[in-house]
Amino acid sequence: MEESRQEKNRLHSMVVLIISALCLGAIIENIAMGWEFWMPPLIGVGILAMWWMHIVQYNRTSYRENFYLIFSMVVTFYHGVHSSSFFDVVIVCSLLMGAATLLGRKTILKLVLIEFYAVIAVQISLAIRYSTYQFNGLVVSRLILHLVAAYFIYLMLSKLVEQNQESRAEIDELCKEKANNDIDMEDFLVNISHELRTPLNVINGLTDLILRKEPKEKIIQIRNAGLRMAGQIEDIQDYSEIRQNNLTLENSRYMVTSIVHDILANYNAMHVKPHLEFIVDIDPTVPAALKGDIRKIHKIIAHLLDNAFKFTNEGGAYLRLSALKKEYGVNLIIEVTDTGIGMTEKDIESVQKGVYQANKTRTRSTGGIGLGLSIVYGVVRAMNGFVRIESQRGKGTTVRVSIYQEVIDPSPCLGISTDKFINIVFYDCGDKQRAPEIDEMYRNMGKNLAAGLRVNLYFASSLDDLKKLVSRGKITHIFMEYRDYARDKSYIRNLADGKITVTMICDNESQYVTGSNIVCTTKPFHALTIVQILNGNIEGAADVFTKEFKKPELSGIKALVVDDEQMNLVVARGLFGEYKMIVDTAESGKEAIEMYSRGDYDVVFMDHMMPGMDGIEAMKLLRGMAERDNRKLRVIALTANAVSGAKEMFIREGFDGFIAKPINIGEFERVMNRVMADKKGQL
Repeated sequence: MEESRQEKNRLHSMVVLIISALCLGAIIENIAMGWEFWMPPLIGVGILAMWWMHIVQYNRTSYRENFYLIFSMVVTFYHGVHSSSFFDVVIVCSLLMGAATLLGRKTILKLVLIEFYAVIAVQISLAIRYSTYQFNGLVVSRLILHLVAAYFIYLMLSKLVEQNQESRAEIDELCKEKANNDIDMEDFLVNISHELRTPLNVINGLTDLILRKEPKEKIIQIRNAGLRMAGQIEDIQDYSEIRQNNLTLENSRYMVTSIVHDILANYNAMHVKPHLEFIVDIDPTVPAALKGDIRKIHKIIAHLLDNAFKFTNEGGAYLRLSALKKEYGVNLIIEVTDTGIGMTEKDIESVQKGVYQANKTRTRSTGGIGLGLSIVYGVVRAMNGFVRIESQRGKGTTVRVSIYQEVIDPSPCLGISTDKFINIVFYDCGDKQRAPEIDEMYRNMGKNLAAGLRVNLYFASSLDDLKKLVSRGKITHIFMEYRDYARDKSYIRNLADGKITVTMICDNESQYVTGSNIVCTTKPFHALTIVQILNGNIEGAADVFTKEFKKPELSGIKALVVDDEQMNLVVARGLFGEYKMIVDTAESGKEAIEMYSRGDYDVVFMDHMMPGMDGIEAMKLLRGMAERDNRKLRVIALTANAVSGAKEMFIREGFDGFIAKPINIGEFERVMNRVMADKKGQL
């Protein structure tokens, strides 16, 4: 569509240029021959109007084309009726017929031919009346040649227009057929994605239940394969919805720190190469709570990180979240930088056009189905945001996303809750085996965090630098990697004994060191850990949860799970049982109504697509029963129908919450914390 529009604009530019040249020629001849003095200004205004309409794309395409051609025909007639233009008319009209041919206007082509013969008739009448020409053999032969030439030019151009129209009709038919095939294929992919979610829910659910009791490497591999497949199915579904322009946005309140929490919670499932670094930086001044589509934001970040790690062999990746304040809210800025293989300009252009793989060979060698950046572009465009990619082959890539979000709580998402004086030192002696870009990423995170929290930050690149800083000022916190501690253990321990809080970033838990005022945390290192430590919450530094994400207390809650798939009921019973919920199951909407009439349930988990009575119909009948008996009922949609906009549809129908299959534990806990808030207070 875009290419067709550009081609049409190029044709219009050529036509306008041809007509402008004809009109300028008429103006010059008018002045040279002393014709009507008032006509050149009018022609000049017409030329300006024609270019203005073309540049600003005024009105419809057909309207502009009619103006160009009718205006040129008027000028042609004016020019042609003067006796000095007797033998120029055929040239002007031929050019005008060429312009009409470029625009595919067969009717105008015929009118120009008629105009030519009319002008020639006027010229002959004037020549006979005023004896301006002697109609000898030469003049008559030239006149006949012009008349015949104009007619055959018309025939050739008319045939060309017909052929072009037939070709265009064939192309349009092929494009329509291709579009229909694309829609059919995308519908097929969406439907099959939905169907595959149910068995995947069983696989992932059962492996999780087994791993809770007996962690085995082979079971972990099965679970990871299931999670990977679930992610790829979701990618196919998202890509199909983007192509069909069916992407629906959710709009709900969320905490910015919860985004970081989920990223860290899912880090181990990302299959990052062990030697790669991951730094998470969040600007403390970002508003604490925003309103938007957190699920889509998670998708954006997940795909950007997946691409960053997938195409990075040495170094690592850096994620930064910040916000640009606007009158209407904020632009949430998501920035991911890696030290990977980079992208060419052709790769970037392909991604921007929505090509599903920027480089097929590049993607095949690293796994995946190559939809990541295309999905990012599609989702961001749906959110009226923009994406910018900066990359050079062999020098890494930075992808920057900006999306508008409404501000719910303008207070800073991170802050210092202590009145104590804080002076921080980042102690890093450097690592020759590590990419220098990673050192710069750590420094940037420190600088950004210190600026947002308004605390003092110093950098020490050697033990002597550290000693000077400690001797000169009241240092309260030191952050370092375990390798730097291992070089000077006694000195660092003395600092900790002297009431300086020393935080060591370890590669794994085997490097943990115990001691007074010594805090150990594993990578990835992130801003939430730093803020916890600065606030004195040393115990909670390794397990950073916001209040929104505390594990829900569901012990004793009576739940009814409704699903026509027996294995889904097994998974739900096992999963919910881990939270000490009392779980009953029903295999149909009708059975659920019978069980609810006999029992007292706090919450009902309802599948959507069931034979006989679907989930929505069953939910409404249960609502009516609860209202009649004055009972409190909460109904949560638990379904594989997770297409874009499904959540809004279920909430609009009357459900209290929505959980997609395969069940994500974090999403389950979030929904239960919200839906069961009043009930938990009674337990």
